[in-house]
Amino acid sequence: MFRRILILSFLLVTPLALCALPAVAQDDQVWDEELKRFLTSQELGHEEVYMTPEEAALSMFPKSDKITSELIMLSPDQKSLIEERIGWHFPETTFECFVGETKGHVDGWACIQNTIGKHKPMTYMVGVDPQGEIINVEVLVFRESRGSEVRKKRFNYQYQGMTAYDPIRINRDIINISGATMSVRSMSAGVKRVLVLAEEFYLKPMGKSTTINTASRTDKGFLESLLGF
Repeated sequence: MFRRILILSFLLVTPLALCALPAVAQDDQVWDEELKRFLTSQELGHEEVYMTPEEAALSMFPKSDKITSELIMLSPDQKSLIEERIGWHFPETTFECFVGETKGHVDGWACIQNTIGKHKPMTYMVGVDPQGEIINVEVLVFRESRGSEVRKKRFNYQYQGMTAYDPIRINRDIINISGATMSVRSMSAGVKRVLVLAEEFYLKPMGKSTTINTASRTDKGFLESLLGF
């Protein structure tokens, strides 16, 4: 079984890398392949804070009577299971999740994610309802000089209603943003991971599972889906 630790206050998990940074560092400089130049110190130090974890959790569950915070702790076997399902490896073994409840009824779960965009991680929260569908995505901190459009509702509303069995493919079920492809891929990766975490950690232990529409959805590896295979 997954292990849970109840957290009495809202915490922000230290960002961890999704994968190796797609940049070449030399003497504290970072080369941007798309721009064909080294990034400036201003670009490297760029950071926009949009929401606190508390504010994001309240936006996920605005009608809940109570919101608590938990840490999901993955054993090596559990981590391997999640990685196999989503199709990529990640370094984290703990994830902070928030649970919204009303009169003892669970309204849903929301997990903080830190995944690499183009050069640095962005921090965001992904909410899932008791049916295993995305209810909301909110960016907390964005650290790139470009690509912050992923925080806009006109983009991230696309994830609403998706489940662990949606491939979440760029330019197919997710419309890409010109100049922000890495941010879109990063967010899509985190969304997929939260959906699988919610199903394995919350839904299955409750005797539930996500409804699968086999006529239109396939459970493919996530990287395959991103590449359109």
